[in-house]
Amino acid sequence: MASVVDLGATPPCESFLAADQLDRPEPAYPLHLRVCTECWLAQIPPLITPEETFKEYAYFSSYSSSWVEHARTFVEGAVTRLGLGPGSFVAEVASNDGYLLRHVADRGIRCLGIEPSVNVGAAARDAGVPTLTAFLDPDTGAGVRAEHGPADLVVANNVYAHIPDVVGFTRGLRALVADDGWVSIEVQHLLTLIEQNQYDTIYHEHFQYYTVASAIQALASGGLTLVDVELLPTHGGSIRLWARPDGAAGEPGRRVAEVLDREKAAGLQELSGYTEFSARVSKVRRDLLKFLIEAAERGETVVGYGAPGKGNTLLNHCGIRPDLLPYTVDRNPYKHGRFTPGTRVPVLPPERIAADEPDYVLVLPWNLRDELVEQLSYVHAWGGRLVFPIPELSIVEVKP
Repeated sequence: MASVVDLGATPPCESFLAADQLDRPEPAYPLHLRVCTECWLAQIPPLITPEETFKEYAYFSSYSSSWVEHARTFVEGAVTRLGLGPGSFVAEVASNDGYLLRHVADRGIRCLGIEPSVNVGAAARDAGVPTLTAFLDPDTGAGVRAEHGPADLVVANNVYAHIPDVVGFTRGLRALVADDGWVSIEVQHLLTLIEQNQYDTIYHEHFQYYTVASAIQALASGGLTLVDVELLPTHGGSIRLWARPDGAAGEPGRRVAEVLDREKAAGLQELSGYTEFSARVSKVRRDLLKFLIEAAERGETVVGYGAPGKGNTLLNHCGIRPDLLPYTVDRNPYKHGRFTPGTRVPVLPPERIAADEPDYVLVLPWNLRDELVEQLSYVHAWGGRLVFPIPELSIVEVKP
């Protein structure tokens, strides 16, 4: 194993604090990304368990308008590509609050979500999406198959990196999918993470960081073969992996070879592709701190927008606390009145920005840049500007 970047020790990024927890000890764990020099899978040690993370989860997918639209577009394309209809069965693993499967259900296609978080799974059921509260493993996959039949399509968006037991999870996917079915996985692409300095997407809930090359090996461990890949803009750059059971897969499409060539050209199958990343991460930290300190010295106000997991990696690594960022806001009511883990920055409703008219708004979910530039255009009314910390510090004057 070789070191890629060491971000120190931070609390789990979704462990938001209630007011009565502020005087209690808060656990923090090393956050050190390394890469295996044999299979080139980048990973962090599994120091926390999924049970700890997902017992009560703070992230609800439906609060992102662009993510709901992304899901709708995916469902529309998958129905056409795979010929799904009323006789089909679609299962989604880590289905969250039903943000994707509601589009499947609206088309009259039988579906089931498998979601480990009790609170977000309950929200999905309230929205009319059938949801099983469980973690996926081979037994769960086999149990769902026995009760509901094999799935023509299994969707696993933004969960493949959250599983410490990759082999067991992949075997669970294989147990769930029909012998001639399809598995669609979306996961952040390590290539863009490194190229675009997206180090804040490294956090304890993400155990692995995939290239297509390492994903091929992971899928093979459970009896699945990669047949196609799409490059997506989501989360700053993701890959959509289309896999099938080994017996039905056939030869991979040309896009698989094209992305493998890009990864090889970037040096991601040798140490040369990783050596400069740590230095570029340090520059992101220095530039953001310099901006915040100089703004404070000028008497200008800076507040945050969003309280995503990635934002908490950034705040903790940079040591940004309420003296430099008095609060951040979020559309998710669950987070209101709570405090960011480690840095203890208050999380307030979005309306607070218009009430206070700050000079700058630091946008923590930078991956939603286009959506949020439009949403936050109202800061133009008082001359406010938006600040994006990644891939490099940029200050944006919004238009009304």
